[in-house]
Amino acid sequence: MRHTTLIVPGFHGSGPQHWQSWLQAQLADARRVRGIDWEAPVLARWAAAVRREIDEAPHAVWIVAHSFGCLASVVAAADRPERVAGALLVAPADPARFGPLGLYDEHAGPAEELGAWLPREQLGFPCAVLASTNDPWVRLTVAAYWADRWGSRFINVGAAGHINIESGFGAWPYCLELLQGMQQAHEDLPLGAIGADRPSHRGRRSALARLRHRTRVSLDFQPTDPA
Repeated sequence: MRHTTLIVPGFHGSGPQHWQSWLQAQLADARRVRGIDWEAPVLARWAAAVRREIDEAPHAVWIVAHSFGCLASVVAAADRPERVAGALLVAPADPARFGPLGLYDEHAGPAEELGAWLPREQLGFPCAVLASTNDPWVRLTVAAYWADRWGSRFINVGAAGHINIESGFGAWPYCLELLQGMQQAHEDLPLGAIGADRPSHRGRRSALARLRHRTRVSLDFQPTDPA
């Protein structure tokens, strides 16, 4: 089965030495999500960019996401399950570290963290969550919780930090082997052609629409500068 591999980096993006860049170079069908400001982790905007890439891809999509990109990918994929062949979610960032408008600022007063607005049901396609025992962005138990909610296979890769270039993850053959193994195992499924069984969610019912609404509400309640 032909497919597109969509690379979705996390906060600050993935530079040329990052394993996502290495993986992209290994795969002729790979493309990187466009239209994201890597320094502004606003989930509604990121998820919209990922969903647009899913809609525009010529074939069913395999998502390979990292960190905050995992959260954006889950929102987008929940709206287009019939277009997603599967996903690798590596070191998903803890949604409690973020609000609708970006990084959580403990000095700015109480804010609603993103966990309330992430999908909590099984995603409906093959998925694996890879997490580390000493990731500064998410506890292992939190990553395992979300993997269970999404119906994903959970893989503990040991003490690997945030599974990024800083923790030694440049070339990463294991990730490539895992992705290819998942693709081979599910290549006979009629993905992209079973919309009647796994329909897209559009309009007000979509995960992205709910997230956009929450983001607008957060903007409305931003404190004004008394000056």
